[in-house]
Amino acid sequence: MTIDFKSPASDKKLLEQDGPFTPKFDEKGLITTVVTDTNDGQIVMLAYMNAEALALTIETGIAHYYSRSRQELWKKGETSGNLQEVVSMHTDCDQDAVIIEVKMTGDGVACHTGRKSCFYRKVDGIGSSNPTLISEE
Repeated sequence: MTIDFKSPASDKKLLEQDGPFTPKFDEKGLITTVVTDTNDGQIVMLAYMNAEALALTIETGIAHYYSRSRQELWKKGETSGNLQEVVSMHTDCDQDAVIIEVKMTGDGVACHTGRKSCFYRKVDGIGSSNPTLISEE
């Protein structure tokens, strides 16, 4: 990893301006990452990056994440062939989350279930006391 991310500015006005990218990692050293498909804008997954994964993603143009369950770095699609080529990256106003727009390669799926998106179920029954899940495939 060659990117040495500096600490975020304590002055919120500086943090919200153009300038160096100074991601604000949480207490576990992670930053929330929303991933969208460049072809249609669909959200395909939510993941986390540590500093190494974020640096590798920026340096290589291929999405890397940090698995909280396995406690390890992973290159998305390394075993399945469904790599995610980064088209663009945006951060929010306080730099504690990023959105990456990706071109999905291979079979074009992001979810381990073989679906394009990890968000394939709708929570039905909002406003009721009995919500249920409905697949939207």
